[in-house]
Amino acid sequence: MPGDHTVQPDNLNDQEFLRYSRQLLLEEVGPEGQEKLKSASVLLVGLGGLGAPASLYLAAAGVGTLLLADHDKLHISNLQRQILYRTRDTDKPKAILAQRQLQALNPQTEYIALMERLADAPLHDAIGKADLILDCSDNMATRHAVNAACFKARKSLISGSAVGFSGQLLVLTPPYQHGCYACLYPDAAEPQRNCRTAGVLGPVVGVMGILQALEAIKLLVGLPSPLSGKLRLFDGKQQSWHTLQLTRVPDCPVCGEAT
Repeated sequence: MPGDHTVQPDNLNDQEFLRYSRQLLLEEVGPEGQEKLKSASVLLVGLGGLGAPASLYLAAAGVGTLLLADHDKLHISNLQRQILYRTRDTDKPKAILAQRQLQALNPQTEYIALMERLADAPLHDAIGKADLILDCSDNMATRHAVNAACFKARKSLISGSAVGFSGQLLVLTPPYQHGCYACLYPDAAEPQRNCRTAGVLGPVVGVMGILQALEAIKLLVGLPSPLSGKLRLFDGKQQSWHTLQLTRVPDCPVCGEAT
């Protein structure tokens, strides 16, 4: 279970008890859960419309280390939904900007900026340093690479996406008995309908990013995820949700019987 580290009681200082007092009141969290958050590392792949709100809530909750991966610079068109940044930040690296903004929010968390496009060895290295991974990327190649690397490392993966008024949330936990991202989307080709071609409403992608953070916190404090192996579909126009059960594909090249 991610975040299931051996922790010592009374490992929180006075400032931490004050900062996290509202969530410490929750019996599902409490001091023990807060210590698990403090000792945990989370990798965020992508710091855009999903990763920006997710990183804010993970930092605020007291996750000990956040690995912030994004090779891109901030563009003016990002600011409609990427609420971590400011207009003055355009043309600067997102990973460094996120590190600076989050440090101002919670200086008790360690932030590690990763400014290269994660693939191959750097991707596996970053995943190896994390207890849990949030896929907040915006392209199929990265999503498939992250999925394969997480399965190989037996790490929990929380994947989010959004386009238009619609969002998707997928939670995958070891041993991946219900399959993986490649079972759901075997075709790694980019869909014709994406944020660049069809647009996206800021609050929709924000909802999905915040839910990624919520599921991450639950897993890190040791709560079971009822969404494990399930795909949640959000319709922002109708404010409706649908849930699909993921099924492992026997010949999946990532998690199938031959792997």
